Amino acid sequence: MESQEHKSPPSLQGVTWLSSSEASKRLGVTTRTLYRLIDEGLLSGFRFGRVIRLKEEDVDQYAEQSRIQPGDLRHLYQESEIQE
Repeated sequence: MESQEHKSPPSLQGVTWLSSSEASKRLGVTTRTLYRLIDEGLLSGFRFGRVIRLKEEDVDQYAEQSRIQPGDLRHLYQESEIQE
């Protein structure tokens, strides 16, 4: 008989949970935009009964991944504006 591996669920000990309102304020977006990010799979959300919570770590990680790199916005301004 083979023994079955029992994976223990990841520990939620030490997790800081944010409400939708807290997370949206932290990111500087509306709650509607936050829900869209969750729905599109760009941000993880958790439903506990009637409320939605987000892990603080996930929100911070999303913000960091959204960092604009130098040169990424060049398409938003004209080259002639730079030379003036």
